[in-house]
Amino acid sequence: MTTTETPPRGPSTVVVGRDGFPQLLRAEWTKLRTVRRWALTLLAAVLVTVLISLFSAASSSVDIAGGGSTAPTGPGGQSIRDDFTFVHRTLPADGSITARVAGPEGVSPDRAPEWAKAGVLVKENTESGSDYAALMVTPGHGVRFQSHFTGDVAGGAASADKPHRLRLTRSGATVTAYVPADSGGWRKVGTAELDNATGAVTVGLFVASPNVQSMNREFGNVSLSDGPSRSTARFDEVTVEGAAGGADWQRTDVGQTKGDQGELSRSGGTFTLTGSGDIAPGTPMQPDLVATSLNGSQLGLVLIAALGVLFITAEYRRGMIRTTFVASPRRGRVLVAKAVVVGAAAFAAGLVASLASFLLSMPVLRENGHEPPMFPEFSLTDGPVVRAVLGTAALLALVAVLALALGALLRSTAAAITTVVVVIVLPLILVSVLPLGLSQWLQRLTPVAGFAIQETTPRYDQVASLCLPEDGCYPQGAWTGFATLAAYAVVVLAIAVWRIRKRDA
Repeated sequence: MTTTETPPRGPSTVVVGRDGFPQLLRAEWTKLRTVRRWALTLLAAVLVTVLISLFSAASSSVDIAGGGSTAPTGPGGQSIRDDFTFVHRTLPADGSITARVAGPEGVSPDRAPEWAKAGVLVKENTESGSDYAALMVTPGHGVRFQSHFTGDVAGGAASADKPHRLRLTRSGATVTAYVPADSGGWRKVGTAELDNATGAVTVGLFVASPNVQSMNREFGNVSLSDGPSRSTARFDEVTVEGAAGGADWQRTDVGQTKGDQGELSRSGGTFTLTGSGDIAPGTPMQPDLVATSLNGSQLGLVLIAALGVLFITAEYRRGMIRTTFVASPRRGRVLVAKAVVVGAAAFAAGLVASLASFLLSMPVLRENGHEPPMFPEFSLTDGPVVRAVLGTAALLALVAVLALALGALLRSTAAAITTVVVVIVLPLILVSVLPLGLSQWLQRLTPVAGFAIQETTPRYDQVASLCLPEDGCYPQGAWTGFATLAAYAVVVLAIAVWRIRKRDA
């Protein structure tokens, strides 16, 4: 039998063809962990992220004049608005209220705000902050069924310039809303469970007209207009079943100061009601606390991007890429393996940085006056906080992959890092100085959209709110913004894989 001996390999011998993906991952991980300056770059990214986050938290203060500490709270402890004009009777047990509503129409200004409200309401009592369910007509959003200050259900298209019949029924703690059905009778819109409606409640007619707000920014200067409005509505065909016998209608300006009191005129069975205020979630123009505690990631990403670029351009600069491609001829798989390794390393560093930033910055923010009810309590067990912290780590991982892909395309460290600065860092600076329309355009369409994953302040469609980009407010949802950044990373990486297969090493 003939025995064939394999000659020993020297240290410079290249093994061709062993390019299974696990082997590629191991090889690329070995490169990353054995280059000392790359490990130091990751450490520096963590430190920069944490330190800048702490500085941002220490610099953030509360605008008490904006009403932060005096905001009423709802059943869930959240900041709310609960000030409106209410004409009501007592409903001691089960029953219903039905009315035909015309309006609301603007008094000042002439055109009512899009979320002005006029309709029928069941409320636990007339104290500001007590739970409620209301069926209403709005000038800009048709019929709505709203409850608990945050709940909002569309009840169908409607025009405020013609009357609409509305009905609420109460059965125990359950309130059900109805509008006329096309085929006759009534169509159910929704139900709500009141928190403490075990005994008598108040039912009646209401009008609310929120402030008219506008914001403009030119050359970094922000101008804010926020003025009260008043709207009026007419109610007829009003019937209440189950009301306390002999009790007459009463007007209460819930939560209103003396200068904001409403007006009531009554002619037979027709009520004309005028008022201001709102029943809605509170929307103070203040920064998102969780996003503020993670602000350092905006600078930490520069170091993460530099690592992503160097992870590929260093091999081109030294000519080592040829050796890599000889050992692993499938060039696309090599680049994907590099992306997985650098992305995983960036995610791990980002997770450490975001956890430390949140845990260290939040107490500083509380000491600076960011307290409930204006600012809710946050914990790492809260879903939005988990999403923001993990999302920040994932955001940095995507930035690393995007930078790696740019490095593979451009093969120049300086050019690739400059490109990263132009497409990510520069928009982050510009969103705080450009006119709001342009700032929101950058937030939607550039990789900066990924920072929407850090937003935790609830945004309610039923409230016309104002928010500055630098306060952590993004025009799209958190996951939509994150998907925009992910799309950039995937597309540029795919182009880099295609290009690296076509070009000489």
